[in-house]
Amino acid sequence: MAYSINKVILVGNVGNEPELKTFQSGDRVINFSIATSESWKDKESGEQKSITEWHKIAIFNNALVEIADKYIKKGMKVYVEGQVQTRKWQDSSGNDRYTTEIVLQKYRGELVLLDKADPKSVESIKNTENKSPIDDFNGKSINLDDDIPF
Repeated sequence: MAYSINKVILVGNVGNEPELKTFQSGDRVINFSIATSESWKDKESGEQKSITEWHKIAIFNNALVEIADKYIKKGMKVYVEGQVQTRKWQDSSGNDRYTTEIVLQKYRGELVLLDKADPKSVESIKNTENKSPIDDFNGKSINLDDDIPF
């Protein structure tokens, strides 16, 4: 049986402000880059060395596009889970070009903001109309006594 997986997980810092594009169909995509870095001590020289890789991110998932557009800022640390895709396109001179990206499809992929959110942003995220009583639980004992016999 032939089995393959195309899955990428990155944790890194956003390198530029996200760019939102809307297609004629109404579908949207948001693009930004993520930097991942690795550092080590050189065994021969003893000096600290590092390398940074840049990854292009393209999000087509509508819910994640909304979140990225509202909350992602340059420098933030994010977790991204998607697929590697290489697409071919032509530049203005008609030359074939290739771009490799991490793509979060319409119904796949994950985006997690790892930096502390601005308190003003958090308040706008909360939906107070559908607030559950468990949302107010802060570790204190609460009285759950009611008329249900079990």
